[in-house]
Amino acid sequence: MAVDHIRYDMLAQDALRGVVRRVLTDAAKKGLPGEHHFFITFDTREAGVRLSARMRQQYPEEMTVVLQHQFWDLKVTDDHFEVGLSFGGVPEMLLIPFDSIKSFFDPSIQFGLQFETIAEGGEQTAATPQIEKRDDKPTPKPRLPARHKPAPLAAVTENAEPKAAPESDNAPDKPGGQVVELDRFRKK
Repeated sequence: MAVDHIRYDMLAQDALRGVVRRVLTDAAKKGLPGEHHFFITFDTREAGVRLSARMRQQYPEEMTVVLQHQFWDLKVTDDHFEVGLSFGGVPEMLLIPFDSIKSFFDPSIQFGLQFETIAEGGEQTAATPQIEKRDDKPTPKPRLPARHKPAPLAAVTENAEPKAAPESDNAPDKPGGQVVELDRFRKK
């Protein structure tokens, strides 16, 4: 297998984290529009994560926060965001580096991003999002329909062979969609 000297995997991860940064920047300036709200899962062990000792003890590996109705002082920089949240009636200020984010999900429109931990040597491990309990009330784990789940980058980069277009216009719809040739839509 050829060596990827450009590191497309890391560039794609950075670009997707840029989406999260942009959405949070807009929310900090204008608030959350409509019914939008966010589940953000992050690795609490990542360098730069700032949590109280109580929260670090309760969430030693990963934590999910929900930005919906009761958050304050949302500040976004190029490499992290800070936000005030209440946990069990106790206010906390969190600092979350974008590199620590494992997943981002907006259940109002069923949009989600899942990030992978990519070592400098190119080794990838999938991050598994989990929704934690907040304020002693269970929060349902959001599920994306299979056609909306983003493909893991490993699958995109390693299995990059295109699929053949279906031969018949009457082919049944398959989950995940199908490849359609542009010539089908051109006037002849």
